[in-house]
Amino acid sequence: MEAIIKTNKGEMKVKFYDQDAPNTVANFVKLAKEGYYDGLKWHRVIPDFVIQGGCPNSREGATGMPGTGGPGYKIDCELTGENQHHDRGVLSMAHAGRNTGGSQFFVCHSRRQTSHLDKNHTCFGKVYEGLDVIDAIRQGDSIDAIEIID
Repeated sequence: MEAIIKTNKGEMKVKFYDQDAPNTVANFVKLAKEGYYDGLKWHRVIPDFVIQGGCPNSREGATGMPGTGGPGYKIDCELTGENQHHDRGVLSMAHAGRNTGGSQFFVCHSRRQTSHLDKNHTCFGKVYEGLDVIDAIRQGDSIDAIEIID
């Protein structure tokens, strides 16, 4: 399964780690198909580290603090798969402690500052086209839509 993350800076094409993180992939796909991510902002951008989005509090008109929201439930981390290495283009679940992820995710800029995330945050896919979009994203840029390709 794949996805196209459409942003105001361009598109990123993603291949999911269905075998390594099946529950995380299923959760992300479910939310994307429901339109949950449409119109959210990249609320956290740290150069040479990550771009982070998926917080409902980043939606236009939301009242909560961006970076603190989620879908109203938590999912368990999946950390034992082969592809649990945070490299350039990897999608990973953000969380506030083990097994507290929900909708927030990040995309890695590079491997230089992300090795400490291995086996702590669930890697669930990787951008294989549109890596330049990762570098172009700035805080406040938008996730316009996420298209799932079954």
